[in-house]
Amino acid sequence: MRVPASARQRLKVTVTRRLPPPVETRMAELFDVTLRDVDVKMAREELAAAMRQSDVLVPTLTDQIDAALLAQAGERLRLIANFGAGIDHIDVASARQRGILVSNTPGAATEDTADMALALILAVTRRIPEGLAVMQAGRWEGWAPTAYLGGRVGGRRLGILGMGRIGQAVARRANVFGMQVHYHNRRRVRPEIESDLQATYWESLDQMLARIDILSINAPHTPSTFHLLNARRLKLMKPSAVIVNTSRGEVIDENALTRMLRAGELAGAGLDVFEHGHEINPRLRDLPNVVMLPHMGSATVEGRNEMGEKVIINIKTFADGHRPPDLVLPSML
Repeated sequence: MRVPASARQRLKVTVTRRLPPPVETRMAELFDVTLRDVDVKMAREELAAAMRQSDVLVPTLTDQIDAALLAQAGERLRLIANFGAGIDHIDVASARQRGILVSNTPGAATEDTADMALALILAVTRRIPEGLAVMQAGRWEGWAPTAYLGGRVGGRRLGILGMGRIGQAVARRANVFGMQVHYHNRRRVRPEIESDLQATYWESLDQMLARIDILSINAPHTPSTFHLLNARRLKLMKPSAVIVNTSRGEVIDENALTRMLRAGELAGAGLDVFEHGHEINPRLRDLPNVVMLPHMGSATVEGRNEMGEKVIINIKTFADGHRPPDLVLPSML
């Protein structure tokens, strides 16, 4: 751990992972902050100790903060200022019961994640990784009229599961590519948004899945979305359909998805997230029609710096005696 020498009697803040240097520098200027020397997640015992010794904890999605861990926090911890928009790794209800506020960083990764969704759509439908592998291996023998034939995205029906900030950003990009936008959401968006996005709403997820060519998953992981795309729903999709997931791996039954991809019952998948984190199903990894990325959706310099700025604003506002602007409430989950 590194404790900046400039620390005075300010809020004691502990950061659980390495953050971009500008963010760490700014935190050191404003707070009595303890930063990580190495970019590995804290052990559970380290997290418990940090929570007992801090006014504010700045975790990331790799830190599982459940009710049992919160019970070890003691009386000092007053704010969990999450570095990231997703908060399914934090038991928000238990935190609030203990008088601990939780904030996040909504919106900072919207455009970057939407870019990645489109990148995966193109990568799968146009077989980009296959072409890249041939070139890197030095096995390309020249152009051929039937080699590496993919599909045109223009005119295809894109189904968006989850029409929040990121889903809407994906829809805007899909319009530019000439795709037909369809969506299913917990609540129908306002008519003016539908009109602007040229999007068709489906109250029934099952009916939408049966009619689309590409599915973009942009829903958070909650108890109601766990395995929302189970084996039954996946079988509703066309054998020519492609699935792209840049949200949370738990939304898909990964074993069922793997079986269908291997059996040719789905055409392909582009995955930036996985049901069991970095423990990837080896039967999924070796499929040529699957593009896998190491959770890179929000991985831009600009996006991560914006996330850090939001964390700092949440902490600073709290330190000034006000409600953090990005406060998460149990009713929002």
